[in-house]
Amino acid sequence: MIIHSIFFYFFATIAIISAIMVTASKNTVHSVFFLILDFITISCLFIMIGAEFLGMIMLIVYVGAVAVLFLFVVMMLNVSQQKNTWFSSEKSSTHIPFGLLISLIIFIELIIVVGGWKFKPDLIQSYSSIGVNLNETNTHSIGNVLYTDYIHLFQLGGMILLVSMIGAIVLTFRTRVGVKRQSYIKQISREKDTAVELVNVESKKGVKIDV
Repeated sequence: MIIHSIFFYFFATIAIISAIMVTASKNTVHSVFFLILDFITISCLFIMIGAEFLGMIMLIVYVGAVAVLFLFVVMMLNVSQQKNTWFSSEKSSTHIPFGLLISLIIFIELIIVVGGWKFKPDLIQSYSSIGVNLNETNTHSIGNVLYTDYIHLFQLGGMILLVSMIGAIVLTFRTRVGVKRQSYIKQISREKDTAVELVNVESKKGVKIDV
């Protein structure tokens, strides 16, 4: 199918250019925009070849969680030290028009993918020549391969992620001195004798409280 090949090379070109611009862009916010565009383009490529599960995972996990988290962190940390005067300032910011451009490209890609969904039966018929089982969904096929042939690599990847999580916690853990901490065990175990104290206050004199 010529149209399918044209759209494939179109998405592949956008993915390569956006991946290069992630590292080549001098503005951190623009780099995150290109990263989101790259993730969505790759997910569209997965959907075009019939791997709907991988495409949806790319949209949900990488675009919906990771890339948006990167964008929020970059904007809150203000890496480029730009003032928060996007809408009213003497010097206009390029974030809004740049974000609108990226959003327009993403919208066009989604329209192409949804509009080309009617060619899926013809595309599936072409898979029969390469030995793909058409009676199984791609989710079942991925699970069958992942948890049988590559189970050891999958478990190893989980252990690496666990070690990296523990290392991040250890590196960011710092003991602060002079900070009042709340002990919920002492609060729960308090009784009437230790929680309430009756003090006879003399006239025109205050109460001395031991801290």
